[in-house]
Amino acid sequence: MRLGLCGAVFLVTHAAVAVAEGQPQHAGDPDRRAASAEAALVGEERVRLLNGIMALPFDGTPIPEGVPFGAGYIRGVERLGIPALTETDASLGVSYVGGARGDGATALPSGLAMGSTWNPELMREGGALIAGEAHAKGFNVLLAGGINLVRDPRGGRNFEYLGEDPLHSGLLGGAAVKGIQSRHVISTVKHFALNPTETGRQFHNAIIEDGAFRMSDLLAFEIAIEQGDPGSVMCAYNKVNGAQACGSDTLLNKVLKRDWGYKGWVMSDWGAVRGTDFALAGLDQQSGAQLDASVFFGQPLLDASQKDRRYRSKVADMNRRVLRSIYAVGVDANPPERAPVDFAKGAAVAQRIAEQGMVLLQNRDNILPLAASANRILVVGGYADAGVLSGGGSSQTQGEGGPVVSLPVQAEGMFASIMAQNFHRSSPLKAIRARAPKAEVVFRDGRYASEAALAAKSADLVIVFATQWMTEGFDVPDLSLPTGQDEVIAAVARANPNTVVVLQTGGPVAMPWRSDVAAILEAWYPGARGGEAVAAVLFGDVNPSGRLPVTFPASVAQLPRPALPGADTVEPDFSGHGKPGQTLDIDYNIEGADVGYRWFARKGEKPLFPFGFGLSYTRFERSALTVTGGNAPVASFTIRNSGSRAGADIGQVYLIETPHGKTRRLVGFSRVDLQPGEARTAEVPIDPRLLAEWTPKGWKISAGTYRFALGASAEDLLEETAAQLTERTWNYVR
Repeated sequence: MRLGLCGAVFLVTHAAVAVAEGQPQHAGDPDRRAASAEAALVGEERVRLLNGIMALPFDGTPIPEGVPFGAGYIRGVERLGIPALTETDASLGVSYVGGARGDGATALPSGLAMGSTWNPELMREGGALIAGEAHAKGFNVLLAGGINLVRDPRGGRNFEYLGEDPLHSGLLGGAAVKGIQSRHVISTVKHFALNPTETGRQFHNAIIEDGAFRMSDLLAFEIAIEQGDPGSVMCAYNKVNGAQACGSDTLLNKVLKRDWGYKGWVMSDWGAVRGTDFALAGLDQQSGAQLDASVFFGQPLLDASQKDRRYRSKVADMNRRVLRSIYAVGVDANPPERAPVDFAKGAAVAQRIAEQGMVLLQNRDNILPLAASANRILVVGGYADAGVLSGGGSSQTQGEGGPVVSLPVQAEGMFASIMAQNFHRSSPLKAIRARAPKAEVVFRDGRYASEAALAAKSADLVIVFATQWMTEGFDVPDLSLPTGQDEVIAAVARANPNTVVVLQTGGPVAMPWRSDVAAILEAWYPGARGGEAVAAVLFGDVNPSGRLPVTFPASVAQLPRPALPGADTVEPDFSGHGKPGQTLDIDYNIEGADVGYRWFARKGEKPLFPFGFGLSYTRFERSALTVTGGNAPVASFTIRNSGSRAGADIGQVYLIETPHGKTRRLVGFSRVDLQPGEARTAEVPIDPRLLAEWTPKGWKISAGTYRFALGASAEDLLEETAAQLTERTWNYVR
């Protein structure tokens, strides 16, 4: 049926009236609802959803009354029933924003701690928790979903991310997004793409060949988007192959929207927009516009759309994408309602994640779990008498009352308040004393190695808490523990061989004292109940089950880039803008798709601790690996708990050879909880992309023999099997 002009006007007018009266058009169909609402936008409304402010009282930008302090605010269109978007950081909890809001939230453990759980269901539960708290504080968008792969262990934001493998990061990140959006809060995935370093973050140029990119960082995002269907993708600050990530036609229009068929919207990172033409390149929304040179997606975009049909078509599509996500996630029908936060519920989830995410790296002579009968325990360092460390930057989350210890890093500037080394109110010392009430538990702050060593001589055992603070905006220069902590550990271990080291780090660190200590527990940044979680693992109330999501190198000499790129030419700066015209090329073709453990396998290097590694207080036997071929291959294996304690193991299946030669790729994993003597068979699907190579024509599986191994880590490969695959080539069909 054809409609004349009067009929078309009637439909648009009717749609506007219906939306304004709260009668959603095409209920249950977000695409048709979005098209209907977009058609009703007029004048300035056509760019209202396409730009927003950073809603923080730092620079004098007016913030509308009633808008909660947070990362961002996008005006809605009240007459059409389109809600405003209120945005908060981030994956680790509702951001503290330097205490500007005057309230706290549950701090989940760091991203690497979550990655160490290898537990998608727990990720989903954590995502739902922080989304519920965000909703109760007035937010309907979470800037969560950190999917970037850890390519350099010195990267300042590594603690926010999940690991170095695309399958692992994609599955866990997608599960967290799904949990967030189950509470009618839109989640992003970020930072798209190839954003593994903070040095010169606004201008450094990540260089990578298309095939390697598709098989590594892009694959992680692709899997996460498939699994979680996030309402928005946040593009990155850096350049990729010469184009700003937020203005890259290749990344945004061709890969994300054309190849992957992504239906949501692309928001910029804060201060990452350079011009109105970024809209043509695929950017849909300018975030924190006061940080850019101009509000490019305001009047300039509106003017361009009235003169140029390319912009006119883009503006319509940009609006539909934002509106579609609002309707798909149910933001309009489930507005945020201010309510008290259930901190007890949040603490329970945070502690469970921390306990599952702690990785036991060394346990000589089974010194752990600690006997509750120890007479004298010395606790050293790490502000363990006060709390546990958290990472810095926009993801900084703190509970009621704020941090128990706060060490300023910079004294001035608009971001000084979020650039502090903060500790959560969860004291490991207090938790240890509660767990060993009959012992004499003493504390030394570790400022002087000689003092700590002297006290260690008279202790039955020593627990040293060592910290490595990392933050958005700055990379670390090397893998040492700062402020002389390596020397303290070495001195204490010489004085007392019964030394246990608890690491609270943002990523891998070197351990020159490893052979001198009895046990090493990687606790990462353990969150709101980190002290209690550490004590539970140390004393055996919880059997450690975490497995490393990143490789710990023996030294920086083993890395693809032993010298930190830009360390000698770029002045450290939170904004990362650098000097006018400054650039920094980082060649990721050195390792290409062979990130982390794959690089070590390719080079034949032995790391300090491999990807997937972790010890337990029980023993596991892994066997009966089979892999079926076909278009939907499946791996099956059996894990038996052959020890005397209940525990959990992570079965890991690796591709170790293709018709092209030796390789190393994680193709499947499953977390299995077992009672003593219990065995269980797990089946995991193998994504065909993990068996394929990317070619100019798309994904290709070559005909021939593919060999697989069941592993306790990427290095400890056990039973092997083979499967025959036929040639298969496919591309994206939408």
